[in-house]
Amino acid sequence: MSNRKPRQHVVLIGFMGTGKSTVGKQLAEQLGCTTCDVDAEIVRREGETIASIFASRGEQHFRAAETAALAEVLQSEGPLIIATGGGAVLAPANRELMLQGSFVVALTADPEQVIARVSQDPDRPLLQGDVRERVYKLLEDRKGAYDFAHLTIDTTQLSVKEVVEQIQQAMEQSKV
Repeated sequence: MSNRKPRQHVVLIGFMGTGKSTVGKQLAEQLGCTTCDVDAEIVRREGETIASIFASRGEQHFRAAETAALAEVLQSEGPLIIATGGGAVLAPANRELMLQGSFVVALTADPEQVIARVSQDPDRPLLQGDVRERVYKLLEDRKGAYDFAHLTIDTTQLSVKEVVEQIQQAMEQSKV
């Protein structure tokens, strides 16, 4: 597998806890390019945590900030590996932005695996209350939301290295 940089951005989408940030860092390292986490970019731009944005200004404000951050990141020169927040795909404008010159990879995982990965994370405002119930409800609400991706990988039984290898193979085949 070559370590050549992709010609375009690679955008990782998927539900929370599917491995977007972790895979993004390792993929960027393998390809010799930079990674960007859209949630971290929102925190930097807004000057407060995502949980705080949800609490003080609501999900609608957060989603607007998410679109602005995503649009800015996608304008970057040179290829980036971009990890999005789980709900970034909800806005049609965001999906269109991602598809304009980016290779979009959806990461999925079994609901019980997602619950195990995210249940101890207090920084997930959409999971307040019964985590299991919230995860299943959000997964149901978002059914089909990630289907526009060029590639979908179920990360449930895979190591980060295996996910990265599958993305690299697909990029090679599609000449990204």
